[in-house]
Amino acid sequence: MKLDDYLDSFQQVLDHPRHSAAQETLVELIRQLRACTDVDEGFEFQQALLAQVLAVEEDHHAFNRAVKRMANGKSPQVGAPEPQSGLDPSLLSTWQLELDICERVARQLRCVGDALAWRVFGFERQYIIALARNQSPGMMAGKLGLAAERARVEQARREDGQFALMHDLTNCLRIGDITAFTDEGPVQIEVKTNAKRHNSVQNRRIKAVRRALGRTGPLPGDDRGEWLYDLDLPYRPHLDLLQIGTERAAREGIFAAKVRGDRALLVSDLYGCQAQGWTEDQFNDQLERKFSGALRRAGLGPRQASNIHATSLDSVSRDPLRVPFAAYPLHPVACARLIGDIAVFTVETSGPALAASVSDAGIPAGWVWAGTGEIPPDEVVMEMVSKRSWPVPGGLFAEYSKTLQMRRRELDRYLIELAEQKTWIEGVRFMLADPDAPQRPWPCYRDERTVWV
Repeated sequence: MKLDDYLDSFQQVLDHPRHSAAQETLVELIRQLRACTDVDEGFEFQQALLAQVLAVEEDHHAFNRAVKRMANGKSPQVGAPEPQSGLDPSLLSTWQLELDICERVARQLRCVGDALAWRVFGFERQYIIALARNQSPGMMAGKLGLAAERARVEQARREDGQFALMHDLTNCLRIGDITAFTDEGPVQIEVKTNAKRHNSVQNRRIKAVRRALGRTGPLPGDDRGEWLYDLDLPYRPHLDLLQIGTERAAREGIFAAKVRGDRALLVSDLYGCQAQGWTEDQFNDQLERKFSGALRRAGLGPRQASNIHATSLDSVSRDPLRVPFAAYPLHPVACARLIGDIAVFTVETSGPALAASVSDAGIPAGWVWAGTGEIPPDEVVMEMVSKRSWPVPGGLFAEYSKTLQMRRRELDRYLIELAEQKTWIEGVRFMLADPDAPQRPWPCYRDERTVWV
């Protein structure tokens, strides 16, 4: 990462009035969400978030139309919103910047919507895992059934005293239109705009979600081996270190530290870097010195090709299974900076070192990823094996062997959430010892409500 690249990539974004205003809006929304205590306050918060999202998406539609017209040699349509950047409005690039800013801000606002979803589901990851397994529904502005959904949310509050969550305000809830929080628990609802029409595909997915949550069926999708799996272990991440890191980086520009479990953490804050007045060479020297020291203290030594990392950079609302940064136990300003890529953190480890730690804990493990660069989402990176044998008649022995495969998504969770290695390894041991564990379990720890905000 070079300072000029870092600055050049984001300077126009950071200087843009809409993006700057979004930072303030995000802080206020996060504070408002954390202050909600009842159905009425939750309803009012959801309405405030909805108004912000719709305003940005309506401008996105307009700028998208203007960009298409200008690309075809035409002028922007009559009534198109004025560019806010102060750049030359006769240039296509000026309008493309406005479009890109709207896309980014809409994603950032949905990160707060994701935090709302995590909170009303009691921070039980099982709901997010099950309801995320579909394609993104796209934008809300201009959606045919939006009025019906808003009416259903109002009806739940007014007639039933229930909170109803609009899924399209989130990135992580992709099956069904609404979840109503009833006395019997959360219920997913497909809102009908026409009583004569039925969406059988969505209804089947909702039923699959219910079976998965009840542990009577696999997760929605084509892989029948993917099931939710309950771990009777408390979830323990090292998020206190990230809190320290974001605070220090905001003052000093760069923070780096060892993370227990063969990892190193690097946090950079653009405002903090600018406050130091560093040149590009000075920034690179500081970054290399601090991160190399953290890697060395973590026992990783010089960086190797087998090192892998996960980063917060430009990841907001792109992965529905990631815990939203708005729910991290950090100051609302720090959350907003992570959401807006003003602050960025990276967690790095060595694949073989992680496998060695698992083996040292008594679980034979091997790092099997031999590639370089970005790991594909479903790629197996590590295999862990459990074997046991017992005597049978005739002087023979029977052997039972079970293998768990770690894929990139679980590795990403181990890194970006800074999960405690001991807890994670005990979860692996638990699943390997269970003869009834599914072929591809999606583990859910208990007590996650004590971790997130």
